[in-house]
Amino acid sequence: MTIKLSDILRIDDQHLYKVHFARWNQRNQPLDVFVRDPLEWQSWQEYKPGRDDFNRPHILALIQFYHEADAWLFGGVFDVVERHACHYKVALSHIGRNFIGRLKLHSSYRSRTTRVNLENHYSDFEVLEVLRELYSGRPFPGYEDINVSFDELESLVRNERPDWKAALENIKGVYLIVDVKTEMRYVGSAYGDAGIWSRWSEYVSSGHGGNVELRQLVTDPNLEYCRQYFRFALLEHRPKIAEDKLIFAREAHWKRLLLTRGENGLNRN
Repeated sequence: MTIKLSDILRIDDQHLYKVHFARWNQRNQPLDVFVRDPLEWQSWQEYKPGRDDFNRPHILALIQFYHEADAWLFGGVFDVVERHACHYKVALSHIGRNFIGRLKLHSSYRSRTTRVNLENHYSDFEVLEVLRELYSGRPFPGYEDINVSFDELESLVRNERPDWKAALENIKGVYLIVDVKTEMRYVGSAYGDAGIWSRWSEYVSSGHGGNVELRQLVTDPNLEYCRQYFRFALLEHRPKIAEDKLIFAREAHWKRLLLTRGENGLNRN
């Protein structure tokens, strides 16, 4: 039997609410922002475009759950405290607080407009599930299916997502970083005592991980270029007991195969 949002979160004065269908803004996925920093997520409700879109007292904020079609994560109800020329000031409401980051809804909404009147959509929201814990990133997909944006990787590392950390901290391996803006590629490896988790954590911290060519791209201390354009994939992995010389050989193989040396790539050697 279908469970509606109205069955568990009753809102009678819907004409006082706007719905914010938060989606990719050409720079960040709001789901990754929510996981990374609640205050940064709140700033998405405080952004004011040219129009006064949040022209009602309350905002019901939904986050596109981009790993699944037509799924949205409840991001809270915010009260509009002040309206300024260039931004709003909002405060998190007590309404539905226990469901923030746990309640997943179904909606097939696809219009380009992201801020709409609640009464036109409230009755359509269906409950997909209520997560047992606050969403902290998608489950580990398996070694063969790792393909993450810097934005998502940053969220996983900063929250120390247990399943990802456990899977990646005890393996050596060869990985690929792609700059999707230039389509340039970098092949790197994790060896010695540093597992893939440790190595990728260095990228989350600095953006470039100490690599010369990547360092030239990462000039913003806020790492916005990385969040917009870098993607990480695991090419192959070995247990921690594997000899480093094997990892070096496999890294060289992938550099040759993917042509990442010279003008076509970001590897210096």
